[in-house]
Amino acid sequence: MTQPAAAPPARHQEQADHAQESSFRGRKRNRRSWPWAAGIAASGIPAGILWWLLAPGGLNLVSGNAALASGTNTEVWLPRDLVLAGLFLFAGCLVAVLLTGRKDAGSRRMLAASVAASGAAALLAWQSGVLAGLWFGGPQDTSASASVAFSLRSYPVLLLWPAAVAAGYFAIGLLGFLRKMDR
Repeated sequence: MTQPAAAPPARHQEQADHAQESSFRGRKRNRRSWPWAAGIAASGIPAGILWWLLAPGGLNLVSGNAALASGTNTEVWLPRDLVLAGLFLFAGCLVAVLLTGRKDAGSRRMLAASVAASGAAALLAWQSGVLAGLWFGGPQDTSASASVAFSLRSYPVLLLWPAAVAAGYFAIGLLGFLRKMDR
């Protein structure tokens, strides 16, 4: 005769239930971080178009100086990169502030996802700005050099957005910690 299977002890059943519940919570957290990261990455497209609208060599809405409208003028290269750097610093600080306001802001996964998505957003911003320059910009004389079209000259600028997210998150967390210490 066969004996019916013995029920697992209650302690083992509780541990199994806890492990399953913990796994479910982890998957639920992952589902919440993807829309956040996708939103950050997608924000690179309007940032790139804004870069083209504001920067010298693009539509040049900041200065309006017609002499700075051409990419062949080497004097516009630094201001064009600085406009993108300013946009990246602003966007990184904004992401850091929004990240600290989230309920799950303290998780390393959310911080890592935010920094990685900010890196992707920086690349998208650069490429969408270049694409806007190709589509909407006037014809450029690139006979002397192919590098005179609307583009980025200083590639380390691309690191500013994710660096601003990490540094801003750290600074806000440190200020919150110091505020708690004063009480």
